[in-house]
This record gives sequence, structure tokens and C-alpha cells, in this order.
Amino acid sequence: MLHAHNLCKHYVDAGHRQVVFEDLELRLHPGETLALIGASGSGKTTLLNVLSGIDTPDRGEVLINGRDLHAQGEPERTRIRREQMGFVFQFFNLIPTLTVAENIALPLELIGAPRRRQQTTVEELLQAIGLGHTAERYPDTLSGGEQQRVAIARALAHRPRLLLADEPTGNLDEETGDEIMGMLLRLAREQSTALLIVTHSQPVAARADRVLRLHRGSLVAESA
Repeated sequence: MLHAHNLCKHYVDAGHRQVVFEDLELRLHPGETLALIGASGSGKTTLLNVLSGIDTPDRGEVLINGRDLHAQGEPERTRIRREQMGFVFQFFNLIPTLTVAENIALPLELIGAPRRRQQTTVEELLQAIGLGHTAERYPDTLSGGEQQRVAIARALAHRPRLLLADEPTGNLDEETGDEIMGMLLRLAREQSTALLIVTHSQPVAARADRVLRLHRGSLVAESA
């Protein structure tokens, strides 16, 4: 599903070349969950942005289903993100002026899915996350845990092949975060979605199939 090959990224700061990562190799298969850990400032979010095509590498390839993401123009990269990727963020990123149902339906609307499919998918996902009663409510009327449930449902609405999650439990208490992680893993596996989680949390990482640490520009395997 995802193959990063010979991936390099650096910045120039005050005339000095600062390496974020160099010659990275990464593979992620359908239905597999990979946790990416590392110290603050180690480049985890930068790597996530490069893998999603939001940022560009200085060298190397990001293959999505065998296609080099960064060999495409921006319109095609945007299309690939919309159709094949889902995103979950620490601070939910729900649109406050849309209802819960409208937030979940948004990825389907962006790819032009029929209205009936949107409605059916929203209903199914609301039941799956236990929030069937919130369809017409707005995000600011929900708790943090409920908002993250909605954000996960939105990320999975169009059945992406790849789901990228950046600190998905970082803004939640431990008990709620554990519950959210269980739901995220269950829904991703039900859809055979490849899941990459960036996290500082060892308990979150321990629930993944594999754990990689980004350290001094290199990926090092750790025990999950």
C-alpha cells in the first residue's frame, strides 16, 4: 500500500544544512497498523507530511499503490489524498459550522459520491462510533472524546486505503484515549485500511502491529 524508498529531507538554517531524515525505507501493508514514535522535534510530523504529499522530499519516492506520489502534479496529489487517504489529527479539525453528519459526509462530497451513499455511510458510521443521536448537533456541543470519534468516522467515510493519524489521543485523557484507540484500530481493520500513527504515547504504540522510532534521521524498529 505504502512504500517510502530512499527518502531524504533537510532544511537550511543560518547557512547550515539540518538533516531531518535521510535514506528512509518504510513499507506499510493493507490492514496493518504502524506506530511512529520519537522525541519532539525528531521529524515525525514532517515525515507524515512528506508521506501524504503535503510536503516534498529532497530525494526519494513515496509509492502509493505503486505510483510515485511526488512524480505527480499538485492536482493529482490532491486527488490521491482525497480518494485514497484519510487523516486524523490531535485537535480534531472538525468544521464548526457543519453538523456532525455533514462533517462525516465531507470526504464523500469532495469525491462526488452520490447523496444516497453519503447518507447511508454517515448513518452506518454514526452507529459504529456510538453517536447515532448526534447527527444534527454541532462539534462544539460534543466532548473531546466524542469529537475525536466523529473525526475518525470522517477520516474513514470514503474507505481510504491509507489512514494517517497525528497524535490522535494527544488531547484526550488516558481512559478516553484508550477507548478511542480501540475504536480506531477496530474500524481500520474492518476496512483493511493501512494505519500509520504518529504518537508520543507508549501505550498507544504498544497496540500497533509494529513500532518504528525516528531517531537522528533514521528509522529504528522497536518491540510493539
